[in-house]
Amino acid sequence: MAIGILAGGVVVAVLVLIALFKLMWRVAEPNEALIISGSNHKMEGLGEGMGFRIVTGRGTLVMPGVQAVRKLSLDLNETQLQVECVTHQGIPLKVRGVVIFKVGDDFVSIANAARRFLDQQKLMSERVHIVFAGHLRAIVGGLTVEDMIRDREKLTGQARSACGTEMEKLGLIVDSLQIHEIEDPTGYIKNLAAPHAAAVQRDARIAQAEANRRATEAEQQAAARMSEATRDSEILQAGYQAERDQASAKARQAGPLAEAGARQEVVVQETRVAELEAHRKEQQLQADVRKPADAQAYETRTRAEAERDARISAAQAEARETELASAARAAATRLTGEAEAAAQQARGLAVAEATRAKGLAEAEAIKARAAALAENQEAVVAQQLAEKWPEIVEAGASAFGNVDQMVLLNGADGMAEMFAKALTMGGTGLGLARQLLANMSPATAAEGPSLKLKLDGAAVPAPAAQVPAAPSAPAAEAIPVGDDEA
Repeated sequence: MAIGILAGGVVVAVLVLIALFKLMWRVAEPNEALIISGSNHKMEGLGEGMGFRIVTGRGTLVMPGVQAVRKLSLDLNETQLQVECVTHQGIPLKVRGVVIFKVGDDFVSIANAARRFLDQQKLMSERVHIVFAGHLRAIVGGLTVEDMIRDREKLTGQARSACGTEMEKLGLIVDSLQIHEIEDPTGYIKNLAAPHAAAVQRDARIAQAEANRRATEAEQQAAARMSEATRDSEILQAGYQAERDQASAKARQAGPLAEAGARQEVVVQETRVAELEAHRKEQQLQADVRKPADAQAYETRTRAEAERDARISAAQAEARETELASAARAAATRLTGEAEAAAQQARGLAVAEATRAKGLAEAEAIKARAAALAENQEAVVAQQLAEKWPEIVEAGASAFGNVDQMVLLNGADGMAEMFAKALTMGGTGLGLARQLLANMSPATAAEGPSLKLKLDGAAVPAPAAQVPAAPSAPAAEAIPVGDDEA
């Protein structure tokens, strides 16, 4: 029970403390300042013993019943200016504008504004209007209408400068001062603007006339351009018509041309296909034939080169061996040749001696024959004819050599008669030889073997001393015939 009472007392105490804290805690909004009075506070920039404290933008504790808390607005305020002024020229004017102001953010400005407007914040605009109205009258009184019209910024700057000190004393700052309008009840500004207006009007009329002239020229040029455009359009239309006619003609020919083009394209494609096929076959041939053939040729060439090198090596060895053998054979041949030359020389000497002896013997025989011929010519001639009798008979029978067939009449009698005629030709030759020997001188007759007898157109050399051979006659084919055929 005591614990519950104690807990309740703690809770009540906490609630009381919270209520007291809320009652004592004050927070200044961003657009306001808390003015706390009731005790002396020393603040930076302010004099001692000011009697109040300023709090902006934070919270603070206030003693209820001891301190009083009031708020000073820091929002913007504005006041409309409508001031009747007289210029330096004595011309009355009405100046309309607006002033935008607020309480300064520093503690000095807030303190000044609090002392003057804390309970009269709604009268702040009226006080600012009174300040600016007085200064504007003073400033306008020192200016001319032309200065005010040409340079309003000058008027605004002078007004802000003149009011700055007083506004600072009030704790206010001017954010903006704008002169909206300057009214001229007397029409001075209007009259001042009349020459300029007349000049402007004149310039406007001149500009209008110039614009009209240019417009007329432009219209004429436009009309000319329209005519030119019409002409160009007609020319273009004629050209287009010609192009359409040409296109129509081409369209009429498009069918055959397209067909021809299609055929040409087909031919081109077929040609390309054929080229590709030929290229493929060539590549296939390269892969299937040429490369294996090149490899086989390379292998064959390599083997042939190896065999050639082997043969060359063998030939070189054989040549070396042959060279050595040849050197040996040459030495043997040289020795053999020298022996054979010696033998040949001996044989030549023997043959020469034999030839010389034979010649001497033949000379002795010729001398003996010449002596015999001188003593008995007929015996010598008869001996020579006997030696050459076979040749004489053969020369006489040569007349029958070209006869393919011979017809003999009377059988065996005809054959005997033919042989008798042949022998008669031999006897005739014997008589002719005798006549020749009778007409020859002994010196000529001594030549013997060089004598030649001409028998029936055949040249027969003079016979040497030989044993006469039996005469022979050429064979003839005997063809028996009857009496009617004879």
